[in-house]
Amino acid sequence: MRTNEVLARLEAAVIALGDVDVSAWPDDTLKEQLGELSAALVALDASLSRIADGVRARGLRIEEPVPA
Repeated sequence: MRTNEVLARLEAAVIALGDVDVSAWPDDTLKEQLGELSAALVALDASLSRIADGVRARGLRIEEPVPA
């Protein structure tokens, strides 16, 4: 996959995740979806850690952007 395509997909994922607001979910819905939500969050954490580790392994730093 090309670099631009990868970055576009990552940006799309960030936008999609920005729209998630579990505080607005009814308790019953959250309880019903908790297993799937937990699995998705664990998989997401593992993927992000793998990518960050790959960047760090090349001697680069992951820095939080400074707000303009």
